[in-house]
Amino acid sequence: MGKVTGFMEYERVEEGYKPAPERVKHYKEFVIGLSDEQAKVQGARCMDCGTPFCNSGCPVNNIIPDFNDLVYRQDWANAWAVLDSTNNFPEFTGRICPAPCEAACTLNVNDDAVGIKSIEHAIIDRAWEHGWVKPRVARIRTGKKVAVVGSGPAGMAAAQQLARAGHDVTLFEKNDRVGGLLRYGIPDFKMEKSHIDRRVEQMKAEGVTIRTGVMIGKLPKDSKVTNWAKDTIAPEQLQKDFDAVLLAGGAEQSRDLPAPGRELDGIHFAMEFLPQQNKVNAGDKVKGQLRADGKHVIVIGGGDTGSDCVGTSNRHGAASVTQFELMPQPPEEENRPLTWPYWPYKMRTSSSHEEGCEREFAIATKEFIGEKGKITALKTVRVEWKDGKMVEVPGSEQVLKADLVLLAMGFVSPVQSILEGFGIDKDARGNAKATTDFTGGYATSVPNVFAAGDMRRGQSLVVWAIREGRQAARSVDEFLMGFSDLPR
Repeated sequence: MGKVTGFMEYERVEEGYKPAPERVKHYKEFVIGLSDEQAKVQGARCMDCGTPFCNSGCPVNNIIPDFNDLVYRQDWANAWAVLDSTNNFPEFTGRICPAPCEAACTLNVNDDAVGIKSIEHAIIDRAWEHGWVKPRVARIRTGKKVAVVGSGPAGMAAAQQLARAGHDVTLFEKNDRVGGLLRYGIPDFKMEKSHIDRRVEQMKAEGVTIRTGVMIGKLPKDSKVTNWAKDTIAPEQLQKDFDAVLLAGGAEQSRDLPAPGRELDGIHFAMEFLPQQNKVNAGDKVKGQLRADGKHVIVIGGGDTGSDCVGTSNRHGAASVTQFELMPQPPEEENRPLTWPYWPYKMRTSSSHEEGCEREFAIATKEFIGEKGKITALKTVRVEWKDGKMVEVPGSEQVLKADLVLLAMGFVSPVQSILEGFGIDKDARGNAKATTDFTGGYATSVPNVFAAGDMRRGQSLVVWAIREGRQAARSVDEFLMGFSDLPR
């Protein structure tokens, strides 16, 4: 514990943002990180609790009190070593994780939580700046071949861990670049893709073979899932060529809204809209790119993906942006005695909302209205919840102008044809069925085939994907070798 009275003396300090009028003119990151002194003060606020709930609140179980104390003492190199021991990619989580660790912070019972996420962000940025992040090449090769399918955070974490265990790992990605939804779902203004690129170089140096543009299995003909693959490998061929296969793709099947008029032009999934902008930012040409310039945009879905659509639409120069949420507006402050140390239900306003957005709560779309085959408006109705059921409010129907509608209502499951191609048993939600038991965890019903991340648990956070990738790597290693020294 750096300073015994630190939590009583110092206030929480948030990372800053560059002004909204400035940042909406570009797609670069705009967060102003903590200075060394600010990070030191935040580290001093950590109470080094006897039972640090932040550790269990963090899915990868970061050893948070230790690196907080080290930052307080300005021992950045050892703070990095502690952080690196549990998290393969803190530059991802330090930017886009919602920080469940902070919700679980003991100070959060009746005060403001320690700025754990901002400290993590500060540690990893300094680690890269000082050259502490280096490849860790296995000293002994096992001769075992492992295929990891899907190069999002789960696949990246698993591939890196397995390579460090000495296996010959090939990471397959159907699109043209590594990163999964980190690459083509998260806007650059939230996380620039150079952070992925330098991790890819590290993984290559550690022995990971990366094959992009390769589809494992098949997508349905009418699929809206992003797919820029040029080659295809059948699941049975992959199983013949490798000693183990780990499926770590995303839950890419977007939730649809089958209201009347859904067939109109101008209604698109968020994951049709966002990947195109990321490709343009990467210097690629996108024919027929979806643009919000001068349009009245309605985003249906109140989560992070919807927020990303808001921020991107503002940067396109939309005439107006409105975001719908089916649930009632949350309270400004959570009921801490009731929710702590769990994730609280409260109003959350993102940087994209602050840049310009009307937010509508407790509203449902009844019909898409159009002219000459194109969307022009939405018919909506207010709703309320009674006895757990949604009820329309009589007389509350209205028509709102819309030139572009983006569906950002989350993801229902992995693409079913992929799982069916391997013959894997599925759970009730259509995910790959696999347990997380200590022994034999992440194994599917098909011998030698494992599943982790969104492919197994459904739509979730980047930090959960990293955790599952790490744990699945240990299970695969144990399956191949009979034991494993990889951390779980």
